[in-house]
Amino acid sequence: MLGLDACELGAQLLELLRLALCARVLLADKDGAPTPSDEVLDEAVPQYQAPGKKSVLEIWELDPEDESLAKYKQALLGALPPAMDSSLPNVQVTRLTLLSEQAPGPITMDLTGDLAALKNQVFILKEGVDYKLKITFKVNKEIVSGLKCLHHTYRRGLRVDKAIYMVGSYGPRAQEYEFVTPVEEAPRGALVRGPYVVKSLFTDDDWTDHVSWEWGLQVSQDWKD
Repeated sequence: MLGLDACELGAQLLELLRLALCARVLLADKDGAPTPSDEVLDEAVPQYQAPGKKSVLEIWELDPEDESLAKYKQALLGALPPAMDSSLPNVQVTRLTLLSEQAPGPITMDLTGDLAALKNQVFILKEGVDYKLKITFKVNKEIVSGLKCLHHTYRRGLRVDKAIYMVGSYGPRAQEYEFVTPVEEAPRGALVRGPYVVKSLFTDDDWTDHVSWEWGLQVSQDWKD
């Protein structure tokens, strides 16, 4: 039989269900549909209360003599990561890459250097092409819930688009994670060509600012404009 602490692990699965519901809400908001209230979300899992947060080490130390629980934790969390440099942030976003079969190659934005310099760089997007975004990041220390990437796009000072990508919940490991967004089509036509400013934020359920930056985007007739 599983003890109370093991039941708390089961509650983590309920938390993932709630995250999935939140994703649906955010996508509905992007499409302009009405957003359900917090009460509606709470009622989706009756009498649900989010479990208290535990560190990865605390979870691994629960009922260590229970072999079946150990296998369960291994499947959910992977191997216990080695000790990390305490000065490192919990989440590190390293790259944002634009992928398109119609492009000469991937267009990569390095997020490990001077983020302020990206404000003066312009990334070209050819009008009408299909593209995806790949977000590359690491989780160093503790489980992080509800990672999401937000992009607010402005033209002549006015916001013209808002995109929210639900990335998910991840545990620490030595290797990088990669998340690829669904395929989208770039706008086309004379009215949409020109320069844009994009303000991006990588955050989570606690609205921690893991990284935020501003960059230039140019919608053009060709990749080399």
